[in-house]
Amino acid sequence: MPPAAAQKVLTYDVQERVLCFHGPMLYEAKVLEVKKSDDKKELPEYKVHYKGWKNTWDEFVPADRLRKMNEENLRLQKELNENTKPITNKPKPTPDTKKKMTSKAGSEDLPTGASTTLPPRGQKRGRELEIEKEEEFMKRHDVKINIPDNLKALLVDDWENVTKNQQLVPLPRDLNVTQLLQKYRESVPKKREGSADADIFDEVIAGLKLYFDRSLGTILLYRFERQQYLEIRKEHPGKEPSEIYGAEHLLRLFVSMPELLAHTNMDPQSISKLREHIENLISFLAKNPEQYISAQYESGSYQF
Repeated sequence: MPPAAAQKVLTYDVQERVLCFHGPMLYEAKVLEVKKSDDKKELPEYKVHYKGWKNTWDEFVPADRLRKMNEENLRLQKELNENTKPITNKPKPTPDTKKKMTSKAGSEDLPTGASTTLPPRGQKRGRELEIEKEEEFMKRHDVKINIPDNLKALLVDDWENVTKNQQLVPLPRDLNVTQLLQKYRESVPKKREGSADADIFDEVIAGLKLYFDRSLGTILLYRFERQQYLEIRKEHPGKEPSEIYGAEHLLRLFVSMPELLAHTNMDPQSISKLREHIENLISFLAKNPEQYISAQYESGSYQF
């Protein structure tokens, strides 16, 4: 899911230093190439190189993933970094659960070459560490989350309603993400209080809510929803996105989760456990989607 666009689409020059969204985070990058479409209505795309990353990660991105390198956007970058810290620093109930579940969303960049961050031990050893680190990242990046066909169809409908028909999900939702996660919690057989399974389950629920709150404004919105987001935040300044938005946007988070998980320090066992919990929640939604997902969209009046 692309990040929400700024209200005004800016242009960028070759060799310009910029900030670029990759997942929920902003990274420093440089524009290498501008690809313009023959259709004048189509916006150009920009090939970027992320600072410190391998050239294999160079990619073409739309303008709405880029931000100018200025004080305001550097503050945004810092804020996004700080907003992920609660996941990293959250105290774990027991040593057992601490070992099993250590979620550090956004706290690890893509591989930048182990030899630049570890004491020198020879070029060969540095290269081995670099390969190990990249293979580790690719394993995380290869996470697959299964979404049933009926929910995939609803995701397509949601995309068409917003991007093609310029319609919006009515907000605040009658059943928001916080309430939905509570319903899911209540549907699962009660686990023994204080057990490792109970602690992990509670942590997953809290982590998903936090992921949603931190990701909604940056990667889960389509461009046409941006103004609605700004206005609803003004109307409900004390509420988190998870108290306003519902299952429609939570499904979008699940689509983005493989990429988000690729940017964590979680070990494969923890990622597998988290994926299992996410797929259980998805199955819960898929059984009665009409109870959680709006069939009614409202006409939007925002101009872009």
